[in-house]
Amino acid sequence: MNYLRKVPEVTLYFWIIKVLTTGMGETTSDYLVQHFNPILAVAFAGAVLVASLIWQFSARRYEAWVYWFAVVMVSIFGTMAADVLHIVLGIPYLTSTIFFAIVLAVIFAIWYASEKTLSIHSIYTFRREVFYWATVLTTFALGTAVGDMTATTMHLGYFASGILFAILFAVPAVAYWKLGLNEIFAFWFAYIMTRPFGASFADWVGVSHARGGLAWGTGLISLVLLVIILSLVGYLAVTCKDIEGKHAAS
Repeated sequence: MNYLRKVPEVTLYFWIIKVLTTGMGETTSDYLVQHFNPILAVAFAGAVLVASLIWQFSARRYEAWVYWFAVVMVSIFGTMAADVLHIVLGIPYLTSTIFFAIVLAVIFAIWYASEKTLSIHSIYTFRREVFYWATVLTTFALGTAVGDMTATTMHLGYFASGILFAILFAVPAVAYWKLGLNEIFAFWFAYIMTRPFGASFADWVGVSHARGGLAWGTGLISLVLLVIILSLVGYLAVTCKDIEGKHAAS
């Protein structure tokens, strides 16, 4: 049933695009809420997210453009969801981090109890796809809260936070190859770390000097990341390097 899988192979391309989408989600979310009515911006992002997921669920199998469009929208909306809790409702980042961590743990528990696996290599049924995207959305919200907590609440700043999460992102890969860490645990731990890893560096480049950044502007960074993402996804759509059995990259 592999030909019905709804997610890509986990290759180097996967991780590169995933990190880029996290950065784009962070800067795009900031740009939208700063330049437009925040309520309308969140509502618009939510509507596009729903449309992207409907498109993804209606696809018979993995399609690069469809899948990564959904990931980008999850990144943007997941960032907004975490920011709303802090900026609008005044909930501390530590509290929202704990909240999203609990939500993620519950999703994993229900997913495993139902399907007996958390492997993304088994995403070929509707129910598993629902679990998968619920997990993805929650990891983006959790990663946003964690990254903002280390950068602002813990006063590490965006650059130092990026370095920290880059190390944490690499740890499960090293542990998997050298120590035999469980493959599924290694994947999801690294997946969660991609969010604060990419977003911290995107914030560092985009935000003002007063906030510890390079002040290149969130709009410019969002545009640059979009162009790179489109180029890489277009390459995968043509070469099928992220599809099992079709010149998949090692």
